[in-house]
Amino acid sequence: MRGHVAVDLGTVNTIVWVAGRGIVLEEPSAIAIDTAAGTVAAVGSAADALADKEPQGIEVLYPLRDGVIADLDATAAMLNAFLRKAKVRNGPLRPRALVCVPAGATEVERRSVYAALSARRRKYTVQLIDEPVAAAAGAGFDLNGGAGGFVVDIGGGTTEIAVVAGWRVARAVSLRRAGNAMDDAILAMARNELSLILSQRAARELKTTIGVTDAEPHEVVGIDAGTRVPRCEKVPSWLVAAAIEPVVTAIANHVLQVLSDIPSGLAEDVVRGKIRLAGGGALLPGLAARIEAVAGVGTLVTEDPLRAVVRGAAEILTRRTTPTTGPGPRN
Repeated sequence: MRGHVAVDLGTVNTIVWVAGRGIVLEEPSAIAIDTAAGTVAAVGSAADALADKEPQGIEVLYPLRDGVIADLDATAAMLNAFLRKAKVRNGPLRPRALVCVPAGATEVERRSVYAALSARRRKYTVQLIDEPVAAAAGAGFDLNGGAGGFVVDIGGGTTEIAVVAGWRVARAVSLRRAGNAMDDAILAMARNELSLILSQRAARELKTTIGVTDAEPHEVVGIDAGTRVPRCEKVPSWLVAAAIEPVVTAIANHVLQVLSDIPSGLAEDVVRGKIRLAGGGALLPGLAARIEAVAGVGTLVTEDPLRAVVRGAAEILTRRTTPTTGPGPRN
């Protein structure tokens, strides 16, 4: 077990768990490149802090898009730096690295994840696991003996909606609309409705504070689109809710779609276990109530939803048999 790692490689954040130590790293999936030297200037939180500030000679990259790798070299460099920061120490046996991927990832996308970790860390035996299975395990479902559950994992790039049974996916939809799409909608709303240019950070703040609720107006600071100088603005909740409504509606409708297609043998497991929300998007105010209203099934936010996927991956990694999907063709 020594040196085994579980990695939740997300569009927004990467979380690393190490056997015997627990979660040792949780940082933004970001890397800053010194464009003149062609070297890595910073990774994780330090790189993310430079975003939108445009320091000269520095390019900040977010190498994952929609839950999968968009820039292989940058992802490999970022992962290598993260594992160095995690100070993983290996035992005499070759350790395993279990990496979570969207259920809808193509074989090319799966191979790119495998390549990113194995390119500079050949000492690992790299295995992949579908995110919904890891999320279900981390959400508290007991999947032993064929038990099932319904999980919705809302990350930055993808929303994974799945019914799982006995450590396998029974029905699933991978929707490439999630937290980042909500942020983009808020940015567009602020520009079009308020003539205000917001940072990505400010958009996320509005999203997590207001969501789809009737909250009080929330103050943010941006750049006036006309004068190009900073100004404060109290943003009404209805504007934020209206901006992200199409994404929320798409998630709720796809939950209903998957629910309407579940095998009859899983119906009782789903109703009694309820729909469980994981991922950072699970914390969106008003989302659980919206899904419950549309689906007609009890819906709850799992404990510590941000870490549900890596928590489940760690549980799977410690099992004697790991239900993984490799980089090659899947059966």
